[in-house]
Amino acid sequence: MERKLPTRLLLEEKELPRSWYNINAIMKDKHEPMLNPKTLKPCTEEELSEVFCSELVKQELNMTDEYIPIPDEVMDFYKMVRPAPLIRAYCLEKVLGTPAEIYYKFEGNNTSGSHKLNSAIAQAYYAKKQGLTTLTTETGAGQWGTALSMACAYYGMDLTVYMVKCSAEQKPFRRAVMRTYDANVIPSPSTTTEAGRKILAEYPDTVGSLGCAISEAIETAKSKENCKYVLGSVLDYVVLHQSIIGLETKIALEKYGVEPDVLISCVGGGSNFGGFIAPFLKDKINGTKNYKIIGVEPESCPSLTRGRYAYDYGDTGKTTPLMKMYTLGNGFMPVSSHSGGLRYHGLNSALSKLYHDGYFEAVTVKQTEIFDAAVKFAKSEGILPAPESSHSIKVAIDEALKCKQTGEKKKIVFCLTGTGYFDLKAYTAFKDNEMQDYTPTEEDLAKGFATIPDIPQNRK
Repeated sequence: MERKLPTRLLLEEKELPRSWYNINAIMKDKHEPMLNPKTLKPCTEEELSEVFCSELVKQELNMTDEYIPIPDEVMDFYKMVRPAPLIRAYCLEKVLGTPAEIYYKFEGNNTSGSHKLNSAIAQAYYAKKQGLTTLTTETGAGQWGTALSMACAYYGMDLTVYMVKCSAEQKPFRRAVMRTYDANVIPSPSTTTEAGRKILAEYPDTVGSLGCAISEAIETAKSKENCKYVLGSVLDYVVLHQSIIGLETKIALEKYGVEPDVLISCVGGGSNFGGFIAPFLKDKINGTKNYKIIGVEPESCPSLTRGRYAYDYGDTGKTTPLMKMYTLGNGFMPVSSHSGGLRYHGLNSALSKLYHDGYFEAVTVKQTEIFDAAVKFAKSEGILPAPESSHSIKVAIDEALKCKQTGEKKKIVFCLTGTGYFDLKAYTAFKDNEMQDYTPTEEDLAKGFATIPDIPQNRK
């Protein structure tokens, strides 16, 4: 009889990675630099430090160091919740009747309920070290806002969170958790900032977007003393911090002799996806492995599969530097889906470049499909997944069912970024058959594309 591996492929504390992994260092062709929108020249460290913490800017611009040491204080915090388990989904495999092996890296084993805490505590640490007393940020579904609220409370810092309006309405208990940790939570767009008022004047019925919330958070950071803006996705330094997910996954797989064939994660701004695949990319880039890597995005916000590769602003208010990325246009207003963390118009520049160069593929899935997969997963594996994570589950199931047809015994590994216990309104809508799917029309996309800046770099 074949010996089963343990359900939870656990690591010991001594196996907890001591450094983050920098995918920029291993890319054969580096991604294009961020540009100052006024001069169209690469942003300098000094310019970026006007908005971001100094040490984070250095990490953002680091294109050479493959490994960047994790500070001892951050390591001490990590040890409370990490290493996170890699779990063999025996019960889901049985339900599907597949010969494939399915594994998931579970990032929901902490109070914030998601992977976002990996970067939140690091960013709060660097801000405190710099002597800052206040931070501002945006949040979509609320996982990032919750994680940063925890981190700021840990270091005794004030925090203002601009939460995308539709998510604030859908997930009031996420807001309540943030307030428990003393964060000031403002639904966005709001009347508290010039950017918010301008957006409301142009789109009076908008339910908000991450682009809107970013604009408000940056404006507030610039107007306050001893305050900086931090964010939970999109930039390279966030992907860097999230690489601990992939590093732990790789260590666990190697420890138990599991060679992955397929790696899957959901894609919004790119933090969890980039962090999950980061240490596997070296083998892919060097040609020593041929993993099938899949990024999964919502059909309602298809920046990779239907977007353009161009320089664009990271926010609706056009206050950020210009970034070369796959984008639907900074003015694209996604519908009010239940996957708030994936409702972003663009993608991290490094990942955009890697996608452009063919190192991974991307697919879209419908909202009702991901909740159907989520319910199936909850019934078999006993975890209620976040809607964002359920994009990965849907595609992992699809890949496993392909193996059922072909008889292949592939090893499928996906990132379960968090839990969905604050998403019960969405689950209720699904079970009551009140949930709808939405696919942007060409006209919808054209409106977003029209907001991409007309600059020489985009005419090449």
